[in-house]
Formats: sequence, C-alpha cells, structure tokens
Amino acid sequence: MHRPKTDVTSAPYVTAHPTTESAAASSDAPALADLLTHEDVDRARDRWEVARARWKGRGAKKFRGVRLLWLLIGPGVLVFLGENDAPSMLSYSADGARYGIGFFIPFVVLTFVMGFVVQEMTVRLGAVTHRGHAELIFDRFGKFWGFFAMGDLVVGNFLTLVTEFIGVRAGLGFFGIRPTIAIGGALVMVAAAITTGRYWTWERITMGLAIFNGLFIPAAILARPNWHAAGHALVTWKPFPSGNHYEILLLILATIGATVTPWMLFFQQSAVVDKGMQPRDINAGRFDTLLGVLLASVFAIAAILATAPLFHHGINAADFQAAQFAEALEPLIGHTGAALFALGIFEAGIVAAIAISTSSAYAFGEVLQTGHSLNRPLRDAWPFYLVLLGSASAAAALVLIPNFPLEFVVLTVNVIAVLAMPPALAFLLLLVNDPEVMGEYVNGTWANVAGIGVTLLLIIAGLGFGLATVFPKWLGG
Repeated sequence: MHRPKTDVTSAPYVTAHPTTESAAASSDAPALADLLTHEDVDRARDRWEVARARWKGRGAKKFRGVRLLWLLIGPGVLVFLGENDAPSMLSYSADGARYGIGFFIPFVVLTFVMGFVVQEMTVRLGAVTHRGHAELIFDRFGKFWGFFAMGDLVVGNFLTLVTEFIGVRAGLGFFGIRPTIAIGGALVMVAAAITTGRYWTWERITMGLAIFNGLFIPAAILARPNWHAAGHALVTWKPFPSGNHYEILLLILATIGATVTPWMLFFQQSAVVDKGMQPRDINAGRFDTLLGVLLASVFAIAAILATAPLFHHGINAADFQAAQFAEALEPLIGHTGAALFALGIFEAGIVAAIAISTSSAYAFGEVLQTGHSLNRPLRDAWPFYLVLLGSASAAAALVLIPNFPLEFVVLTVNVIAVLAMPPALAFLLLLVNDPEVMGEYVNGTWANVAGIGVTLLLIIAGLGFGLATVFPKWLGG
C-alpha cells in the first residue's frame, strides 16, 4: 500500500499525533487541548516555529532559509559528533601515532562517507513514518526481532558507555583530577542535560557540548604538521602502510568501528521523530547529516595530525589511555596542546555518554511501548529516564572498580561495533525498500547500490577481523 504524497498523517506507520504545522496552526487546536499530552504540546510548538520560518519568516527574506535550517538541524550533527567519542578519537590518534600522515587520512574520510549513506536512510525513515528504529523493527518483523534488536543494542551501548567514562576519567586524569570526582561530575552533566523535559533544550545543550570536539584542531595546529603532506595524502591516497599486517588490520577495523556503529541508526531516527520532522524536512535532514559528517571528519583528521609527531617514537597503537597520549604529546606540542587534546577526549566521552544512553532509552521505550520522548516530564516517562540514567550510572561505576580490565572492554566494543553493524544494516535496507512503510520515499537504485556496498564492506571487515583474531600468524601477528 503506497503512501499518499500530500497527507503524511494518513500513512499506516505514522503516529497519529497532531504535530504537523497545519495542526499547530489549526483553529480547532484549543478544542483539542484537553486531549494533548505534554509531549504533543511541546512538539507542536517546535513545529509551529518551523512553520513560521518556512512561510512567514522573521526579518529579511534572505535569512528565512538560515533560520529554518537552524531549527531543523540537530540529529545529524549530534549523531556524528557523538560517534567521535572517546574510543573513536583514541583510535584515530592511534592511527596518527603509529603510521603518521598517509593512508589513514583518506580512509577516515571514506568511513564518514559510508556513515552518511547509512544515516541518510534513517532520516527518511524517521521523517516519513514517525516511528523509531526499534519500534519499526518490532512492528514490521515481529516481537522476536524487535527484542533481539533492542537487546543487541542495549548490550553494545552499555559496553560503549563504559569506554566513554574511561575517556572521561583518563582525559581529566591529565589534570590530576581524581577518578571519583571526574566520573561523578560527568554523571551530573548527563543528568542535567536529559532532565529538562524538553527535546529542543536537550538538543541545544548537547550540541553546545559537542562543538568542543573541535579542540583537536588547535591541538593539531600546535603539532605543526606538514600541511602539504596532509593535503597530498588526502587527494592521492598513499599506499597501504608497511609493517605488521595484523596490527594494521586491527587499526583499519577499529577505524571503521569508530565511524559506523548500530547505535547511530537508533539514535538519529528516534531523534528525528522526537524533533517532529516531516517528509518535507528530509532535505534539511540530509544537510544536517552532511554537516555532521564534515565536522566530525575534520575533527577526526585533526586527531591524526595532532598525534603524528609520535610516529617515529614507537608508541603502542593498542594503547587507548587518553592521559598517556596527552602526556606523550606534551614534550612535542607543549602543555597547552596536550591539555587541549586531553580536554577533547573528555568532551568526546561526555557527549557520547549523553547520546548513547539516550539511544538505549529510546529503543527500550519503543519496544516496550512506554513513554520515550525527551519532551515528556520525568513523572510521565520515568522508565525512559530510568534506563537512560541507570545505564550511564552503571557504566560509570564499572570504571571506578580497581583493576577493572578497561583496555579489554575497549577492544570488545570495537569487535561488537564491527560485527553487529551488518545485521543492523540488513533491517535498515529492508525497511527503506518497503513500499508499505516508505511509499514514494523508498530507496532508489543508487541509494541501494551504496547501502549494499557499505554492508558488504562491513561484512568483509567483520570476517577479516574474525580471521585475524583466530589466525593472527597468517598476517604476521
């Protein structure tokens, strides 16, 4: 059954909330006030602001498009800056420290292009269906696959959350801050961001924190890299680096896992829904996602450039302790540069902790059909907030356990990220190619070619990781 082109609210997979611009402006709105939830009212207000920017605007006409984009951007920027998390930035740093400026700079760009291909599909799914990713899987493929998707996500997210607090602890450890104070302060920041009872406020607070991922840029400048060599590497793609093939493969897989992971699908689609985006907003959602890709890729490359001076100093590429990277960099780029690097790792951990715990809570609420919106107050959606804060608190507590195997957890997370992505992409491709779900917004030929290509690359990466782990001597490991 195809979806009508003009009336998105008539589609079978659209939640019947009066959140469109027309509903917000309707003369019947006062009569419906008693039927609306807190979530409906807040989202309708957001949509009304979008309607004003689209049709009337404020100030000069030439600024209307800028205001509209400002109102609509958010999920795409957050998902990619959130994925530039502590283990990801440390993975990029390991690339620069072990192999310098060369193969990994264009390879990182390629992984972000893969990320855009995947996340663009989630924008369309959320805007057209008004359903989160876990909810759609549950409705379309049944309870078993719905609970499987949620369980797989929650387990992977929890382990990833542990690595985020490792980054928080290690980043602030550079400044001599005690682990209990660092982790406790991080939890307070997570709680402050999510208990506003307003998606818009949460989004802007988190975006404000996320922009500090740019701290890696001044750190890279202070490293005084060879900019000509960096530009040449970007446009020519230097050959595969020489050395231990096993170690190189592990770094390649860790770099892929640092850019394309399952939580991103669930988070961005649910955030698009929570924001109340409509099919007419899809192009703005694509721009938002592209902006996130551009920012995150620049910051990732900056992390490589910042640690490139360690290339000839034999740092262990398996060392994911942020403070040790910063301490190793200090003699080469100065205390200021090393401090910026450590603060960047702290920021990466805190923003990802907020986004990933929210992703888990979204999936939990969608599958169990409880309140799952940041527009709901705590009393109306306490299970949602309990999962969100509870998962963050439990992960933080593990990091404080003496002699806890932190590096093992980081490695495990990278394995899960690589191996769990192909099944998640299979669900995504089935949904965006289903006419009953997407109507006229189904994948086109080129979107399918790109999506299937990304899936195949990730399958090959997962198989390569498995073979390298079981038979490391084949690659000289």
